[in-house]
Amino acid sequence: MITRITGVVRSVDGLSVCLDPAASAGTQAGGAGVFYEVMLPAYLAAGAEAGVGQVATYWTYHYLEGQGQGTSFVPRLIGFGSARERAFFELFTTVKGIGNRKALRAMAARPSEIAAMIVARDVKGLQKLPEIGKRLAETVVAELSGKVETYLDAGVDPVTAAARGAAAALAARAEVKLAPASADAVETLVALGESRTDAERLVQAAAEKTPGADAGALVAAVIARLGR
Repeated sequence: MITRITGVVRSVDGLSVCLDPAASAGTQAGGAGVFYEVMLPAYLAAGAEAGVGQVATYWTYHYLEGQGQGTSFVPRLIGFGSARERAFFELFTTVKGIGNRKALRAMAARPSEIAAMIVARDVKGLQKLPEIGKRLAETVVAELSGKVETYLDAGVDPVTAAARGAAAALAARAEVKLAPASADAVETLVALGESRTDAERLVQAAAEKTPGADAGALVAAVIARLGR
């Protein structure tokens, strides 16, 4: 079990960094040795590009991700800024409907800010997080109320922290750039009555399963998933 890793950040790709644990800051990329892919929650990945070429330390969550029908498994590392943040992620993923990948995308705000939204029962604030629709936000509040107080920042009012988290989540959503086909599919679903938050979440999930699909195929996939 890998619980912590330190190395030079060589590159950033979406929510993942390539980490060179054998190097020191300032050394050239492309050397011999083992490089690790470390997936990051969105709140950390947002600033990772600025750290390329610098030493970073991540407290890691190591798990096996099933592929296909479960016939093979791929080891994955998820990195966090502290053991406390990692513990919040483990608690967050106990909520029904939130797996590891979804949690990484959803955590556009810091764990302490998400915890504050839960304490404040701020369902609307949670809905601003990527991947979190109204029903899932309500589930998060119902399942985690009374369990997240230890993750609040000391001396910070939960309501203030919740507002900061909601603002950070909204800003992160605004930075998400959908491919043209996905954007068209979202607009179609909104016209059919889906909320924009749910439409974006559903289309992103469909696009991940069918790369290169056009807008019509994405809409059809979403409708099939919803059972309409």
